[in-house]
Amino acid sequence: MHCGARAVERPALGLVKTPAATPSWQPIAHLGLIEQVEKALAASRLTIVNQAHSLSQDGSRYFGLMHIRNGHENNDYAWVMGLRNSHDKTFPAGIVAGTQVFVCDNLAFGGEVKFARKHTRFILRDLPQIAERAVARLVEKWHTQEKRIAVYKEHKIADRDAHDLIIRALDIGVIGSRAVLLVLGQWREPVHEAFAPRTAWSLFNGFTEAMKGDSLMLLPKRTEALHGLFDGFCGLVHRIGGLAAIPGVN
Repeated sequence: MHCGARAVERPALGLVKTPAATPSWQPIAHLGLIEQVEKALAASRLTIVNQAHSLSQDGSRYFGLMHIRNGHENNDYAWVMGLRNSHDKTFPAGIVAGTQVFVCDNLAFGGEVKFARKHTRFILRDLPQIAERAVARLVEKWHTQEKRIAVYKEHKIADRDAHDLIIRALDIGVIGSRAVLLVLGQWREPVHEAFAPRTAWSLFNGFTEAMKGDSLMLLPKRTEALHGLFDGFCGLVHRIGGLAAIPGVN
């Protein structure tokens, strides 16, 4: 697990006490949220291959990862779903589409779907429908991610442009100053032969390799910003980077 949280087994989530509701706020049990999302995934014929769970802030914040199979497997990366929840009102429950590269276990995320009700009064009653809508939106984001990766793999990049992208990533807060040399080193001498081609995909994985120590809570935001930077460079026209709420649920 990344820093900022402790790994736990699934049964431990059921032991986390859910705070009492108030007239305007209804917290969701971490395990209850997971179970609803699992049902929605099954209804969409998506299979969970593996999963990992973490807690922070004395159990009040949850983040989990699930490796998802959709009937076919890519040769070099897999679909990953990030799932989060909080009992301290830090953020609403949500899921995020991600990918995991097999050769290096790098994680990248590409768009979050929030359970936009923010744990309000009838969230538990409506949670099954909200979870189904969220998973449907997530599948769209995974397909967008696959198209994006295909473009990155085909887009050639020169050293000058790679250096510029690294500095621009620093400017927008994707990486800190200490990570600049790590990304540059991955670009100049890739640890993995798969990233030897001088493409946007190779440089992108140089970034995700350097970001492995980031908190899982922060990683989705940072990789979304990184995607925005690379999408602009590669000429992709679809909008990436904003948080998407589920239509019809406010």
